Amino acid sequence: MFDPPAHAGGTDRITRDEEPQTEVYATYTMKLSFNGATTMKADLATDVQAAAAAGFDYLEIWAAKLRDFLKTHSVSDLKSLFDQNNLKPLSINSIEQITFRDAAAYAGIKAQCEELCSIAAAIGGPYVVVVPGKFPPGGLSSYEVIEETVSVLRELASIAERHNVALAFEFLGRKDCSVQTLELADEIIQKVNRRNIGLVIDSFHFYVGGSTIKMIDALDPKRLFIFHINDAEDLPLDQLTDAHRLLPGLGTLKLKEMIEALKRIGYDQVASVEIFRPEYWERDPFELAREAKAAVESVLLKS
Repeated sequence: MFDPPAHAGGTDRITRDEEPQTEVYATYTMKLSFNGATTMKADLATDVQAAAAAGFDYLEIWAAKLRDFLKTHSVSDLKSLFDQNNLKPLSINSIEQITFRDAAAYAGIKAQCEELCSIAAAIGGPYVVVVPGKFPPGGLSSYEVIEETVSVLRELASIAERHNVALAFEFLGRKDCSVQTLELADEIIQKVNRRNIGLVIDSFHFYVGGSTIKMIDALDPKRLFIFHINDAEDLPLDQLTDAHRLLPGLGTLKLKEMIEALKRIGYDQVASVEIFRPEYWERDPFELAREAKAAVESVLLKS
């Protein structure tokens, strides 16, 4: 049975005597993670070293970098690399388009799940991130999306459970994605009703897909495994792409409101910096990781 990681921090509520219905938060801490997408052109060993040097607690492993690493190294080598740098793996990111696939492609999805969950277990990583598929031609009803996604997640959850690993389901705000909002993603997770299936909230996809703060307020924090934090340029929604992401605090996203909502529900796990900005990929990964750490700490401190 999947055993989730211990809470990373805590939320201590203090009630003012003179204002009995008003609560303030004395402390709010989340562990911090760096996502390998942020330094896409760096290799996995560099990601581990850069994240550790910057003082991050965790690294989310980009799956393509993992496969490149394993061409010349073993899984045991990877575990040693993390141990030597005093860093923990948070997730392997990700298995893409898990739903609405033909039989051959879906067999490949299940094989990926087996492979990545086995590696995650061997290195002590609690999560593998999974992403819903695109709408097939002709579109679908919400009922059809829910039925397909629940069925697939239950089957993949059984694979992951054999390895004592959990799957973190990440909805995407893109118009072609079958699951675009936190509300729909959470409805699916509740219907799956498996302890090793939970959610990823990505601040960029939360914004572009039209999710709302009320959707966070309605969430049981036990169902939220990872918070991907990033910012974005001030552009019309229909023009925003992943390439317009920015370090937290440098853009237009309402991160303060999101973090305050996460506080209210008691989420205290991990904030992971994930940015797909080609401009950043050309930078020194050690320098970028340091800036990312300072940026996320500043946003959390101000919220």
